[in-house]
Amino acid sequence: QVQLAESGGGLVQAGGSLRLSCAASGRTASIYAMGWFRQTPGKGRELVCAIAWIGGGTYYVDSVKGRFTISRDNAKNTVYLQMNSLKPEDTAVYYCAAKRTYASLSTSTGYDYWGQGTQVTVSS
Repeated sequence: QVQLAESGGGLVQAGGSLRLSCAASGRTASIYAMGWFRQTPGKGRELVCAIAWIGGGTYYVDSVKGRFTISRDNAKNTVYLQMNSLKPEDTAVYYCAAKRTYASLSTSTGYDYWGQGTQVTVSS
């Protein structure tokens, strides 16, 4: 089992920045990739970005390219999401997730473990 704990959400004005963290514990050696998802009321979870645990390859959805950066610190078993130039449409609950099985980083399915979510609110 892998446990995930997010932190770093909050309220920020449009154009501002936030950094989310996701600390993994447990059987972290089994992780192939980690991703950040977001969800707004009435909508499904959207894969925002993902990173391979070994190698560090990344994927970003088009709407966040150039604004968001995913990174990892393997020594700390932590993944970060740096969000810059935030827009009101980025408002959502953000979840980190981990998958054990190899697949394209752009694939939103197959995630085995989920964090509890952290609220990000961007005011206009």
